[in-house]
Amino acid sequence: MSTPELVLTARLNTSAADARRGVVRLHPEVLAALGIREWDAIALIGSRRTAAVVGRAPANTPQGTALLDDVTLSNAGIKEDGSIAVTPVTVYGARTVTVSGSALATNSISEATLRQALLGKVLTVGDAVSLLPRDLGPGTSTTAATQALSRTFGVTWTTELLTVSSADPSGDPVSVQPNSAVSWGGSGPAVPAITRHATPPIPVTELVGVPVQQAKLSEWLRLALDESELLARLGASPHLGVLITGPAGVGKSTLARAVLAGRTVAELDGPSIGALDGAARVDAVSTAVDSLIGGSGGGAGGVLLITDVDAVLPATTEPASALVLDQLRRAVDTPGLAFVATTAHPEATDTRLRAQDLCDRELTLSLPDAAGRTALLEHLLRAAPTEGLSLSEIASRTPGFVVADLAALVREAALRAASRASSTKTDPLLTQPDLVGALDVIRPLSRSGSEELAIGSISLDDVGDMVETKQALTEAVLWPLRHPDSFSRLGIEPPRGVLLYGPPGCGKTFLVRALASSGQLSVHAVKGAELMDKWVGSSEKAVRELFQRARDSAPSLIFLDEIDALAPRRGQSSDSGVGDRVVAALLTELDGVEPLRDVVVLGATNRPDLIDPALLRPGRLERLVFVPPPDAEARKDILRASGKSVPLADDVDLDLLAADLDGYSAADCSALLREAALTAMRRSMDATDVTAEDVEAARKTVRPSLDAEQVAHLEAYSTSR
Repeated sequence: MSTPELVLTARLNTSAADARRGVVRLHPEVLAALGIREWDAIALIGSRRTAAVVGRAPANTPQGTALLDDVTLSNAGIKEDGSIAVTPVTVYGARTVTVSGSALATNSISEATLRQALLGKVLTVGDAVSLLPRDLGPGTSTTAATQALSRTFGVTWTTELLTVSSADPSGDPVSVQPNSAVSWGGSGPAVPAITRHATPPIPVTELVGVPVQQAKLSEWLRLALDESELLARLGASPHLGVLITGPAGVGKSTLARAVLAGRTVAELDGPSIGALDGAARVDAVSTAVDSLIGGSGGGAGGVLLITDVDAVLPATTEPASALVLDQLRRAVDTPGLAFVATTAHPEATDTRLRAQDLCDRELTLSLPDAAGRTALLEHLLRAAPTEGLSLSEIASRTPGFVVADLAALVREAALRAASRASSTKTDPLLTQPDLVGALDVIRPLSRSGSEELAIGSISLDDVGDMVETKQALTEAVLWPLRHPDSFSRLGIEPPRGVLLYGPPGCGKTFLVRALASSGQLSVHAVKGAELMDKWVGSSEKAVRELFQRARDSAPSLIFLDEIDALAPRRGQSSDSGVGDRVVAALLTELDGVEPLRDVVVLGATNRPDLIDPALLRPGRLERLVFVPPPDAEARKDILRASGKSVPLADDVDLDLLAADLDGYSAADCSALLREAALTAMRRSMDATDVTAEDVEAARKTVRPSLDAEQVAHLEAYSTSR
């Protein structure tokens, strides 16, 4: 399938909100034609090729117009009112980006601030890029960058233009990510500054949802640095090394900086240090430790803070790692000094960091629950003019969202409210529809890279008939998540998994979608064969990563469609044992040492007899739910639901039609009405309704797909269970 490409007229975007921020505005129909969503990336082809982030254009923008700021126009090598080709483009997260700028910018702006200013921007080597933060769409957080630029560079930072000198990976557009190493071209090794915060960047009293972790970290620091004599009396060493872990964007660095405020802190930016060669990396860490020991920090509560430490000490052991670890031990062993590190990928970090002589304490920040998300939204919106908000509803629809995601959600909602206020010339006011609309755009970090089932607004009540099936799913999936106290009170563990089986086209996937919407769950949908890989260990790794994403976005539902392809009976395949290892990985995740909390696994198949029996025992996919073919009553409900938007003539009797569709599945019933509507169009393009004659003609095309022998086999299997 070829990539779509459209030729549009380039116009200068005069909106101050978009000025020099690398955002191209396109008509919603153009986005649909290109097959992309808002805040995806597009390639712009003029006399040179560049790339940018795309956003929706204002309502009065002509369909064939692309709105670009002056810098993007220059990057594409075109003038205003010129023609420009636009096409979707694959953008890779940047490992490293090097930029060049004026001597004042190079000497004034730290590389951590530089990365934060460029966060979320799409860059191509040779592009000019401004320091104005994108400040729009998901995954951007700019307040700290704006304050730092104003403080260190003065007002001229808003007009400074940089040039992208190099990027890794090369040859393709890249996006600046939180773990990208952004550096100045020709700059030497990063030398950390020692800073004493008179007031925290975020007051400890404003930290939301982490009171336990905040109290623990504060207590550890107080005992190790301020009251070390108490530990000495007890014969214990006062040394302190803390590793703070948790999903990306959950607030690890914010917690550390808030608690460390008022102390002497030497902070190292992990991605920037990790981009250096081995010797320079060791020198940077050594310089930071020396500055604490020799400066005011020695013996006065100094702390070495390394953010994203996995970039400095990767799991793939490097020769320089041993020397870096020696410097960290020197810091921890020095009286009056402590070491704090953060990482979102503890499994990708050198295991030696967790040794008892280094990070002997670990603090984990989990994803906020519904109550925590409500509190965070209240905090984020505390200064905004609002009307008619139901934040608890938004919180229930955002499982898996971290603080950064919620901040992006609020920014997107504010953008919608500002656009409305601009067009109506009224005071800006953020309303519930703004937040609900933003949910269609913002994708949480914890679920990036995974396919998700489109849920919509359907619920189990919209599923016709299937009373026993719906009740079984409610008990197995929704009860454990809604009423965990009842299970604890009765001393039982909730079911971990459910297997849906039944003939093809009878609504298994529709049931899952309705179930997820009813429970406000995040859904991770995978077709069985998608996890299979020819490389040794890749399939098992994919299974582990799938379950980890589900844990990170709990409460969540893992939907394994066509599970018979993923977990066939062991010992009967000829795939060099890949299938057997995948089954073993599934069994371990479902019933292993690490508990599966607030995650339910739901498999679907029309061949349950082909699944490995070990997967179906209690404690795994222990509930087997049969989805039967629809009877006459169910077919009537299906036809009614499918025909809501179809103008049926008075001579169409759905009750009689449902009774006459024996052997039709749910999918067949929906297809029948769709074909009837197409028949009406063939009859006349001006047709206003679908007649009984159209339905009868459609029945000659749409035949029943249910296999009586297969249905009988599945019913017999259900009875035998």
